[in-house]
Amino acid sequence: MSGSPVIRPWREGDDLRLLEVWPDPETPQAAAFRAALKPDDDAPWSRTLVAEDSGVPIAAGTVYESPLHPRRLWAWVEVAPDRRGEGVGRALLERLRAEAASAPWGVRALRTKAAPGSAGERFALAAGLAPVQVSRVVRVEPGALPLQPLREHADGTPAQTVEDLATGSVELTRVLWEFYRSVHAWDEPAELSVGRVNQLFLSDAAHAYGALVLRNGVGAGERGRISAFAVSYRPVELDADPSAARPDSADAPATVLLGWAPGDAEAGASLEQLLALLVHERPVQFQVDGSMEPLTAVVENLLAAGVASVVETSVVLAEPAVP
Repeated sequence: MSGSPVIRPWREGDDLRLLEVWPDPETPQAAAFRAALKPDDDAPWSRTLVAEDSGVPIAAGTVYESPLHPRRLWAWVEVAPDRRGEGVGRALLERLRAEAASAPWGVRALRTKAAPGSAGERFALAAGLAPVQVSRVVRVEPGALPLQPLREHADGTPAQTVEDLATGSVELTRVLWEFYRSVHAWDEPAELSVGRVNQLFLSDAAHAYGALVLRNGVGAGERGRISAFAVSYRPVELDADPSAARPDSADAPATVLLGWAPGDAEAGASLEQLLALLVHERPVQFQVDGSMEPLTAVVENLLAAGVASVVETSVVLAEPAVP
């Protein structure tokens, strides 16, 4: 080591200079956080720092607020592999904590996401963060579940329906937000308006392009209630290259958000019915956290049957949030 690294704010061109000393992202989480490295901003608030030695950037770190989860700040530090163990990462983190003290919300608790067993997880644990949630991205193969007929009343009229619902639906937005809040008690979400929730999860900006819902309690003059839902998202790569058509390969999974109406006693069965429909002809990929018990039960059965696989596993590590 030629000297004590100098820590300074992010500058234009640092991303290219860091790529000269950083290898390809070691994990999907590292790739996602690298995309958050950028000049300082106040809307939303973020600060990014670079450590350089003899004018050569060797490490970077960022801390930024999440309007969706305001009780903690996201944080990430990455150091060139040949400079790890020298205290550079710890120095960056200390400076990021100092920056966090000036965050407008007065929030200082940090959170991060890492792959199990990775350098990122080890660094976070050494920094005092503790695991608070495990998240998996799961791929379910075509035909993994048999199609299940929708229930009918004794007179043959539908007791259940499956409906294509516009992503602008207020009903869907409210159910989705109730679901999201119920499975994120471990990282309490903000109080958001229906319009803001729709913008974050169901808008064009969120890459949402379709929604399918399963309704129970259908009857004469009764539309029924949403029991389970699936929101489809287009691949982000299409934004970078619109000429790249949506994957035509039957092997390319559709990315969806699967959820249910909290408190619905039929949620598990409804999820199975809806998922069977989604994977009838093509694979589907979705995220399931440890807090999503009805969906976790479905996933574990599919994994045991060999018709689903875990694509990615993440550990969320965090400091206690101040009430």
